[in-house]
Amino acid sequence: MESLRMIENWPVPTAAAAVVRADGTLAGSYGPTGHRFPLASVTKPLAAYAALLAVEEGAVELDEPAGPEGSTVRHLLAHTSGLAFDEHRSVAAPGNRRLYSNAGFEVLGDHIAKATDIPFPEYLRQAVLEPLGMTGTELAGSPAKDGVSTVDDLVRFAAELQAPRLLAAETLAEATSVVHPGLTGVLPGYGHQRPNDWGLGFEIRDGKSPHWTGASSSPRTFGHFGQSGTFLWVDPDARAACVTLTDRVFGPWAVEVWPTLTDAVLAELG
Repeated sequence: MESLRMIENWPVPTAAAAVVRADGTLAGSYGPTGHRFPLASVTKPLAAYAALLAVEEGAVELDEPAGPEGSTVRHLLAHTSGLAFDEHRSVAAPGNRRLYSNAGFEVLGDHIAKATDIPFPEYLRQAVLEPLGMTGTELAGSPAKDGVSTVDDLVRFAAELQAPRLLAAETLAEATSVVHPGLTGVLPGYGHQRPNDWGLGFEIRDGKSPHWTGASSSPRTFGHFGQSGTFLWVDPDARAACVTLTDRVFGPWAVEVWPTLTDAVLAELG
């Protein structure tokens, strides 16, 4: 895809990108797609997928208690547990606000590890990474932000997100639909959003503005971006997904170039 060549001109040391269609075929790629990049918060969708598999296996339930009093696994996945951003303390009642929380995903990882008697990084490997052939991916710490992966591996994950083999289709549909609709909150890097819609571990675009996806991205677009200059989106209306990894910390440069790339990709897909 010619549009992916745009990353060549980005102010980053290293970048790689790929687009995968809903049928799992590669529409195009550019850059060192086998290079391993820190994912930062693009780790969260991988962790969420492992959590959803734990639900399907019966190890945990979405509505069982987890985290602060009154909070559940569902609250932790949807950033509505009331836990602070990076601290294991409650700053709101569960279900009242969309408080984006790394701590919430760390509590979730600990909860699943306890339920399965398997350390969460190992559970993620066994449940998600190994079955999808994601041999260049590992979790080396927090399930909120310490993943490392390649574009090649995330293409496999993006294909799974469009035609799930590991999860039931209805489970993925629930995870990529709005949980606790109408809640406001801050989208990191993009300010206060009304509403700030999320599914179970996946951010949902809806009508957010400003946003890291494109002006032509459908409201059903879901995915995640990371502070390490990374993103993964799936646009069900375009029947495609895009993975882009860089090694420059998120900042104004990304706010400027990411939507332009997305719009160019969507235009080329037609």
